[in-house]
Amino acid sequence: MCGIVAYTGKKREIVPTLLDALVRLEYRGYDSAGIAVSCPDGIEILKTSGKVKALQEKVSSDWKEKVKDAVAGIAHTRWATHGPPTEINAHPHTDEKKNFALVHNGIIDNYSAIKERLQAKGVKFSSETDTEALAHLIAECYMGDLCNAVAAALKQVTGTFGIAVISRDSPGVIVAARKGSPIVIGVGEDEAFVASDVSPLLPYTKRVIYLNDNDIAVVRPDRIDIRNMDNIPVSREVAHIGWDIKAAEKGGHEHFMIKEIFEQPEAIANALRGRMDTELGTSKLDGLNFSETDVAGISRIIIAACGTSLHAGMLGEYFFEDLANIPVEVDQAAEFRYRNPIIQKGTLALAISQSGETADTLAAVREAKLKGAIVASICNVVGSTIARETGRGVYLHAGPEIGVASTKAFTCEVAILLLMALKFGRAARLSRQSGFALISEIEKASGLVKNVIDGAQKIEKIARKYARARDFFFIGRGYLYPVALEGALKLKEISYIHAEGYHAAELKHGPIALLDENVPVVVMANDLPGKDKIIGNLQECRARKAPVIAIVTEGDKDAKKYSDDFIEIPRASDFVTPLPTVVALQLFAYYTARERGCSIDQPRNLAKSVTVE
Repeated sequence: MCGIVAYTGKKREIVPTLLDALVRLEYRGYDSAGIAVSCPDGIEILKTSGKVKALQEKVSSDWKEKVKDAVAGIAHTRWATHGPPTEINAHPHTDEKKNFALVHNGIIDNYSAIKERLQAKGVKFSSETDTEALAHLIAECYMGDLCNAVAAALKQVTGTFGIAVISRDSPGVIVAARKGSPIVIGVGEDEAFVASDVSPLLPYTKRVIYLNDNDIAVVRPDRIDIRNMDNIPVSREVAHIGWDIKAAEKGGHEHFMIKEIFEQPEAIANALRGRMDTELGTSKLDGLNFSETDVAGISRIIIAACGTSLHAGMLGEYFFEDLANIPVEVDQAAEFRYRNPIIQKGTLALAISQSGETADTLAAVREAKLKGAIVASICNVVGSTIARETGRGVYLHAGPEIGVASTKAFTCEVAILLLMALKFGRAARLSRQSGFALISEIEKASGLVKNVIDGAQKIEKIARKYARARDFFFIGRGYLYPVALEGALKLKEISYIHAEGYHAAELKHGPIALLDENVPVVVMANDLPGKDKIIGNLQECRARKAPVIAIVTEGDKDAKKYSDDFIEIPRASDFVTPLPTVVALQLFAYYTARERGCSIDQPRNLAKSVTVE
């Protein structure tokens, strides 16, 4: 959730470089920020509650002069866990003598026991954080070698961590380590970087090393040594970032979210490109490393995901069961880990995560592997932990998604799930001709989404009309039930309006009691099987005087006459209709939040990558 960046080298001014990198990490969500640099006279630290801008304003000319000879530095944006977002609790944290400074993502579960033991020895703590305990622990373990001290300290902690540490005695050296929280090292010419993801590295290098769990890296400008916790050298390959800096910038748009909504026609096209076999009527997903025989041997699929990816997984359930006749179970990833799931021979555990670092989903992957499941993943971030630990899967190729509320990742996840279901279906009961027909429909997806985006002004007008509502319901059936859930999630994430998604049939089993003239209902009334039932639900809403916003298929007049407002979606097959429909709901959420003056790209209390449980 928090953001880490560190730099060592003499090619750049350290403070401006770190502050610029922090700005590029703001999308992750945070509530305080800080920076520490290693200078000839010791470690200098500057921290603040609030945004990076407040930290930048604290960098006085006197402080700049004091740190002008710095040779290494670490910086951090914190999302509060232990203790409120105050300046004292902000990272970096140090030991009492300020010989060491570190930044930390994750949670140290046994910090209370460590703190009590150290306090009994006379160590004084100044913050409420778990991280400060680790700083004091490193100082206790230090015997002249920073890497050994970090390793010795980390062996005493339980929990998750991604850290970067600097020492007064080791100028120009950064020690980084990870367990359960991502760390990536940027490799430059006579300079090196450490970060929690690749976005702050893009202006400087595209060569990166992803640390594995229990890796410790000693990072110098001209050399990077990686070891395990037992001080045994390990080898990690240098990867290449496929994104450029422009992909991670707004490009003239007011917010990243609207930019990423508008990018969806291209993102979907990229996700599909080269992956449809028009000769055999199937899909080509080489990353899965499944032969047709392997696919035929899969008798059950468990999809594990969280949030938006969970809703994509729910659509995947429909796809696999309808096209491939394979029973599917969709689990909230945290629930999967803790409920002792039953894994049988032929079970595929499919993890879905945009970042590839979602803590609960990663834990589900490890539990599934432990129980003998075949594991695979769908991720957007190349080299991410889930992608590496599953060893097989499909990348979205959606490009960087900076807005906290996921948009293009969702539509690309759905597109990939449809391709997977096509592949599995062709290995089972789906005929070649049916495969051709489905490919023909899938190929239309990008154009259908563009059609919705071209009509964004009409959606904006409706959003303005309802922007002051305090509650919303979203209802749908079949393929559009997960879309209703995702629409409600988008609205609550960025507009802070209470919004609930329900299967339309559930409306009369309790929620209908809340309907009145102040509770708008967004109804998925597309011309798909079950529309007659949906129109009945729509009329139930109107009978309670609830305003109805209907999502309807172009040219279909049935639902329009029962709605107060409607948004038209181009006609498409059952399998593809969720894509343009959800884009309309994304636009509705965006324009509602903008009308309300909300912080759209960085909604309160939320983080882009949820790397703690």
